Amino acid sequence: MSMSNAIPAGRHDKIRKGNGSRSDGGFRRSLLAGTIALVLLLPGAGFAAEPVPAETPAKEAVAAVDNLLITTPPPPPNVRIPVLGWGAGNGKSHFIPALEIVGFEALLNVYGRIAYPNLVDPVYSEGHKVYSVTPSTAWRHLTKGPWGFDGDSFQVNQLQHPYQGAVYQGFARSAGLGFWESAAYTFLGSFLWEVAGETTKPSINDQVASGIGGSLLGEPLFRLSSLMLEDGGYNPGFWRELSAAVISPPTGFNRLAFGDRFKGVFPSHSPATFTRVRLGANITGHATGPGAENNVTRNEGSLDYFLAYGLPGKDGYTYDRPFDYFDFQFTAVSSRNVIENIMTRGLLYGKKYEAGDDYRGVWGLYGSFDYISPQVFRVSSTALSLGTTSQWWLTRAIALQGSAVGGIGYGAAGTVHPTEERDYHYGGVGQGLLAARLIFGDKAMLDMTAREYFISGFGSTQVDGSERIFRGNASLIVSVYKRHGLGIQYLYSQRDASTPNIPGTHQTVGTWSIAYNFLGDSRFGAVEWRPAEIEAR
Repeated sequence: MSMSNAIPAGRHDKIRKGNGSRSDGGFRRSLLAGTIALVLLLPGAGFAAEPVPAETPAKEAVAAVDNLLITTPPPPPNVRIPVLGWGAGNGKSHFIPALEIVGFEALLNVYGRIAYPNLVDPVYSEGHKVYSVTPSTAWRHLTKGPWGFDGDSFQVNQLQHPYQGAVYQGFARSAGLGFWESAAYTFLGSFLWEVAGETTKPSINDQVASGIGGSLLGEPLFRLSSLMLEDGGYNPGFWRELSAAVISPPTGFNRLAFGDRFKGVFPSHSPATFTRVRLGANITGHATGPGAENNVTRNEGSLDYFLAYGLPGKDGYTYDRPFDYFDFQFTAVSSRNVIENIMTRGLLYGKKYEAGDDYRGVWGLYGSFDYISPQVFRVSSTALSLGTTSQWWLTRAIALQGSAVGGIGYGAAGTVHPTEERDYHYGGVGQGLLAARLIFGDKAMLDMTAREYFISGFGSTQVDGSERIFRGNASLIVSVYKRHGLGIQYLYSQRDASTPNIPGTHQTVGTWSIAYNFLGDSRFGAVEWRPAEIEAR
């Protein structure tokens, strides 16, 4: 969707400083990633010696520590009863979401005509007013294209367009359609907008961001909205209905507009979940590189929401449907950025597995959408990855949860400027993630995550440029009373961009946070599948 701030492409960090690499940033990145990899990939290293007999002082000491770490009983398992008959018979429609998507796009076009009546992009709209679409312009786009890259700002292309696709996904899902059917509606809805929504040339990057990224963002929003309704039983009540509509507006619209037909709530099958709401104060200790002088707010407030859905280990829970396991995180800040990140990663196809009595996990194909904006630069990607998510009980009270995934996709990155400028490039993405949560009973949780993105010149607006971006965080949360905790976090972000004949760009941001945390589970989301051991304490 073109906006008034569209300007010609072709710029790519023309102001660059430094040589594109720093030993200190590389050391921090390697240290954090290596630490996480060690605890995830070498789970048996701590037990290389002969097992210690149960009656030894060492075993007694471990048991004593366990008793100190757990003072509350494990929470009862989630048991949710499906409400009405979602997606069956009268509660399902293929026609209604198709009509809704077309109507939604028509309203977007009308809004553009009213808000930007004289907007003309000389490069991308070929001299026509951007929203003055006619049958002839739509036919030309359909038959001749040409498909390329548009000139919209990073936020429009990498945030607004994926959310537009999420709306398409929500219309189809709340009308009773499955994930893959809804993904097809999302892809075709994006294609329709590219061809007939504007006079600008069809955009490859928009088709990926809204047509594919929209499904990967829209599915967790739909699931979260449905979970809110499902917990309310047969009569969710006004506040649950309102909250579900805010999370997934298409779901709220269909429930309101079609009454009992779409009142059925998507059955979650009672996943093991962990939620965390964090309200914090951020202090940016250092920021280097282009944009550090003008764009950085040193002190800011933050609101962070995190959900892990379908954590492995729960007896009877299966992973037969896409996104039966996913992570979702959203962070808003008080600075000009407003939205610092939206990250979601869901299991599209996979299987669960076990290793002994204390280790359970899932592995398979993940789909992810990431948008990260740490004040001085931005990165976004839509990707498919192979990997695993697991939980390992180290003792009766201490659990290690972790994920290790790596894959390829398509994304963009660039510097943040004081005013919105088209100064970023697209390209094929290679990316990886290592994450670990060390849970100490109901007392504390140590959380570490490392993400790496390499945006290449393949399929790029600039075939000779590349970006390497790292984002790592480490946090400690200590429980102070039941589900209330206090925490401290350090977040480090680094970008190295290189283009031949132009000096490389090196940017870093390091931020400390002190926060209040409201936890969805007093055990920090540790999944318990060993009732006999707990009862024997």
